[in-house]
Parts: sequence; C-alpha cells; structure tokens
Amino acid sequence: MAETAWNTDTGEAVYRSRDPVRNLRLRVHLQRITSSNFLHYQPVAQPGKDLIDLATFTPHPTASGHRPDEEEEEEVEIGWQEKLFSQFEVDLYQNEAACQSPLDCQYRQEIVKLESSGGRKNRRIFTYTDSDRYTNLEEHCQKMTTAANEVPSFLVERMANVRRRRQDRRGTEGGILKSRIITWEPSEEFIRSNHVINTPLQTMYIMADLGPYGKLGYKSYEHVLCILKVDSNGVITVKPDFSGLKGPYRIETEGEKQELWKYTIDNVSSLAQPEEEEREQRVFKDLYGRHKEYLSSLVGTDFEMTAPGALRLFVNGEVVSAQGYEYDNLYVHFFVELPAGNWSSPEFHQLSGVTQTCATKSLGMDNVAYFSYPFTFEAFFLHEDESADALLEWPVLYCEVRSLDFWQRYRVEGYGAVVLPTTPGSHTLTLPTWRPMELGPVAELRRFFIGGSLELEDLTYVRIPGTFKGERLSRFGLRTETTGSVTFRLHCLQQSRAFMESSSLQKRMRSVLDRLEGFSQQSSIHNVLEAFHRARRRMQEARDSLPQDLVSPSGTLVS
Repeated sequence: MAETAWNTDTGEAVYRSRDPVRNLRLRVHLQRITSSNFLHYQPVAQPGKDLIDLATFTPHPTASGHRPDEEEEEEVEIGWQEKLFSQFEVDLYQNEAACQSPLDCQYRQEIVKLESSGGRKNRRIFTYTDSDRYTNLEEHCQKMTTAANEVPSFLVERMANVRRRRQDRRGTEGGILKSRIITWEPSEEFIRSNHVINTPLQTMYIMADLGPYGKLGYKSYEHVLCILKVDSNGVITVKPDFSGLKGPYRIETEGEKQELWKYTIDNVSSLAQPEEEEREQRVFKDLYGRHKEYLSSLVGTDFEMTAPGALRLFVNGEVVSAQGYEYDNLYVHFFVELPAGNWSSPEFHQLSGVTQTCATKSLGMDNVAYFSYPFTFEAFFLHEDESADALLEWPVLYCEVRSLDFWQRYRVEGYGAVVLPTTPGSHTLTLPTWRPMELGPVAELRRFFIGGSLELEDLTYVRIPGTFKGERLSRFGLRTETTGSVTFRLHCLQQSRAFMESSSLQKRMRSVLDRLEGFSQQSSIHNVLEAFHRARRRMQEARDSLPQDLVSPSGTLVS
C-alpha cells in the first residue's frame, strides 16, 4: 500500500461569505488505519494432546448494534448547527431524570423519535452545536507567540477565559438595571478587567468517538475533528482547514491499544444557480443604488457655484497655542479685516472671536497655553474692474493676547497681525507679538498691582491703520516691547470658476479674475500683481490674433 501523504497543517483558516451561513454544508470522512482486532489465544483440552490451539474469535456485535467492520469507516454530511447525537447523549437522554432544561427535553424527544424510526444513522461522528454546554480545552490554553517559554499576560489570560457564545439572554425583569451603565471613577483593576474583546460568535464542533469496539459513548474517547466559528460579519473560521488536495489529517489515540485514524473535511455547499446569482446581483445593485440615493439626500444635489468673476474664500482655523508671555491665564481676541472695496462677507458669519481663558504649563524654557479653539469664516471677492489696484490687498488676521489675574483684572500681553495665506491648503502660522510700554518703573508697578496698561485704540495700527490715507506711516516715538507668539492653524479653500477646465479659446479670453488660478501658484501679493500684468498683455495679443470679423469695435468678441 502506498504511503499516505498526511496533512500536518492543523491551523485555522478564515473565510468571508455574503451568503447566509445556514447554506454551509461539510462532508466528513473518518477511517481507521490500524485495527484493534487482535488474535486471542484459547486453550482447548483434547484427549491425548497437551497442545494449545490458536483460535481466532469472531468479533461480537457492539452495544450500538453495529458490527465492527461497519465502524471501520464512516462518512456523513453535516449542515451548519445540525445536531448529530453521540452514543453518550443517546444513553444519557433516554433517562428522563437526566433532563433538567428545556433543551434536554427537546433532545430527549428527538432521540425517542430516532429510536422509533430505526435509530441514528451516524455512529462515531457527532456534533456539538452552539446551544450545547461544551467548551474545548484548547480555548483555554492558546498561545499568542511562538516562544517555547511563553508567559501569558493578564489580558491573554482574561481573553482565554472568555467563552464567546451568542446565547439568547432574557431581559431584566421590571426594566431595572442590574449594573451601572457608566463608571465615573474606574479603578486600574476595573480598567484591566474590562479591557477584553468579547465579539459574539456562533460555534460548532464536529467530534468523533474513537473508542474501541463495544466501548462507544465514553467521554475519554471523544476527539475534536473540526471547529467552526461564525460572527455577525460573515467571517467563518475553520480549524483545521478544508482538506481539499492537501491530504487527510491523522489522529493517534493514546492508551494500551494505540490506533491510527485519518479523516478529511470538504466543503460541499451547493453552488448557486445562474438565475439565483443574477437575482442576487440585482438585489445588491438595487441596495447599493438606494444607499447612494440616501447619501445624496443627506448631502444635497445642488452644488453652489460662485458668480462669474468672483472668488470665494473659506477658512477653517484654530487658535492652537500661545507661549512666551509674562503672566498666566491667557486668552486671545482675534478678528479678520477685509480690505475695503470688493471684499465682503455673509451677514451671519462672524469675523471675530475670543478664546477661553487658559492656564499655562511649562514646556522647556517657556510657559505654553493650549487653546485648541476652532473658528471659521467665509469671504467673497467680486471683481468689477480690471485695474491692477483692484487686487492690491488680501484679508488680514489680527490678534490681541491678554492675561487675567486673580481679581479679574486684565492686562495686555501683546498684539500681532498676519496676511492670510494666498494659497489653498493647510497652513500653520506663528505670529510674533509686541506691546506698547512706558518708561520708568511706575507703569510696570501699576500693571502688576492694579492691572491695566497701555493699549492700542485701533488694533489695525499693528499693521496699517484703516484710517490712514497718507503715503508714509510714521511710528516715531512709540516704545514697544517684544513679547511671546501665537500659533494659528488655517485650512484655506478657494472656489472660483477659474479653476474649471474650459476650451483653449476660453482660456485665452478669460477675464482677469478667471486668472485667479495664479493665486495658488504665487507666494506674495506683489508676484500676483505682476502675473496679472503679464496676463493682460497675453490677452491683448490673443485678441489681436483673432480675425477682425469676430471682434467688435469695442474690443469684445462678437457671438
């Protein structure tokens, strides 16, 4: 006989199926390789002969009523959570006194019905379903690593003791909660004990009774052939994996009479018919379509477009932190100034805000106050003329840092300003600040004891005052002191029809604002203005290159 190629990979395999698990069917084939039929010696007394004859006894029928040669090999097909009774369960549930639960009574009725109809078809192969009171010892002694001397951690021990079964539990009577939903002050032991993943699983064991002839139904001869676990996501875990072309698995029994068994596990689930697959695809397509419509109803179908010749600016910002200031308990007052003229903002949008008061913490040599204060605003730029001065200014962010003492008196810690980024994307800006100061110790003593200090009447004086109309701004005589810095994180978005693709003729004849795409490629307002001057020259050259019958006397295109 050719040597059998055994399958030694007894690890688990994981599958995922969208079909209902009730359609799963397995074929299990069990066969004995070495027999336990031994030759028995029996002395036979014959007159005149002092000899011992060698006799081979014919094996007697087993307690189950089957002959031994019928128990050499067995093959059954098993469905998901299909109950096949063992000889032990048949003997147990025939005794009515052993039935203590409704499930036991149900098993007794099924066994009585089987006995009346000719007995059970299976002999050695049986199953334990998710409802049975059975837990394999391997679930309690699993190793997490390949180390020989593995020391299990506390979490591993807790997970090993979890029997993840999806049992039907009755609700609490009267609606009274048996335990608290929220533990406001959890202890370390509580956190360690409850940090256990308990995903509901349905488990099924395919077993084999490998007892010798006449001794079926003993717990000591039960062996696990296969473990099936299914969770609510359709993940199926099989241990060991389906045999397929990898060869059979082997089992060696222990004891005085060692025997060798081999078995195979094959997936014999019926394949779906082409009509069923087509119907299933239509159902999934309809389901996905309805889900897409549901998401579209949440988002909306109308995409708001900006007006021609307009730029829309969104800023989602955050006041991150402030550091390097003299006193504690800081808060920041900030606002955005829109240049006069073509910039505007919706009425319901606020362009200013005040953070919460935040205590500082030591970070290296500085004291840092973390605000994490979010804000957002929206602004529009409407282009009306094509003069170069129309895009001279960009919105400016101003901030004022103040501190609050124990008596609820505040003092100015610094002023700062920065031009908003002209490029869309994420930006982190650090604004250095300064504050005005007076000479002499009296002003500092007043600031320390009774609060208050020199303040700017117009915060725009930090950069260029809004009321300034001259050509040169002089700050001669203003004494200042450098203080700390404020960190802002800005996420800028720009929306304009200039970013939409168009034909080459439209690209050449776009207005100056439609060339605002240069904003995403320039690093300063001056470079943007130079790009606009070049764009005007290109537009003029493109207009001159067009046939004269397409251009009106005013220089515009004729439709």
